[in-house]
Amino acid sequence: MDSSDESKNIFKQIADNKTNDYLVDIEKIYDDIRNRIIKARNRMLKHIDTTMVEVYWYVGKITYELSENSNKASYGKKIVEVLSTKLTTEFGGGFSPVSIRRMRRFYEMYPIWSTVSTELSWAHFQELIRIDRKEERDFYETESIKSNWGCRELRRQINTKLFDRYLVSPNKNKIMKESTKGLIEKQPEELLKTPYIFEFAGLKENRNYLETDLEKALLSHLTEFLLELGRGFSFVASQQRIKIGSEYYYPDLIFYNRLAKCFVIIDLKIGKLTHQDIGQMQMYVNYYKKTQMIEGENEPIGILLCADKDDAVVEMTLGDDIKNVYASKYITYLPTKEELIKLIRDEKELIELAKENEKE
Repeated sequence: MDSSDESKNIFKQIADNKTNDYLVDIEKIYDDIRNRIIKARNRMLKHIDTTMVEVYWYVGKITYELSENSNKASYGKKIVEVLSTKLTTEFGGGFSPVSIRRMRRFYEMYPIWSTVSTELSWAHFQELIRIDRKEERDFYETESIKSNWGCRELRRQINTKLFDRYLVSPNKNKIMKESTKGLIEKQPEELLKTPYIFEFAGLKENRNYLETDLEKALLSHLTEFLLELGRGFSFVASQQRIKIGSEYYYPDLIFYNRLAKCFVIIDLKIGKLTHQDIGQMQMYVNYYKKTQMIEGENEPIGILLCADKDDAVVEMTLGDDIKNVYASKYITYLPTKEELIKLIRDEKELIELAKENEKE
């Protein structure tokens, strides 16, 4: 609908107003104009930011080429210092020696301007150029665009090693080959992360808390929780009452994932996972399959999020009969880089061992 059609629609609404209430008319006109102003400002700011990204890229290009064409390393350093002084004097902050070196790194990683996304801000690129691996950088760049991440969300996903956590999940090796396409969340098992990191919930490590405390903390930070779950999730209900036989049950959290086209039931466990927990989740999955699933949807899946799990118990309980039930660890604090690498490595070894056992 173009501008003239929208205007006609506004005036038609006013003409159809049988009460002839001029206050209603003014409010409609005001809302229409206000929305246009906000959209125009957003477009203007977006254009300014894209233009400045191109300027920063050009600064990086010039300083890179001057340094590369000089036999003296001190020459490049001197160029940066002089440029920084002159640019800061005329244009203010944003051109410190550190910032200019960051622009040079930006150019080194994106030497062709046409490959630089105009959908991302300079703040996004400052986070992306911290990443050395190209496939990892491509992954975060694509996800930032598809998931509409702000700079803060992108920084969190990088710091919690989203890329590496997805790589150790089942069938995630293809992300290495398809990183420019973003997350590949079509098969149920591809929704899983290892581990889930809930540092945003504000629950301290080793603090005594109940499962209800964890649930409330996650729901009070629903935006961050959805971000951690991954793309395509929408919240449906918490503690939804379902009747099976003569008894009522209350699954902790119900979501729907539009990419996998299925319900996702999540139960939270603060202790070690038991075979009873797994059996109960299978019952929930069966219930949603029989009562909630409609034509065109995939079967529901259940995810048991636990602080600890015995993989032998999980594997033996699930066996070959229980389908679409998965277990994954969560932690309520942001681990150190070394801790996170160890967690990911341990999980990867377990997955590879399970695959070897299947072959036997």
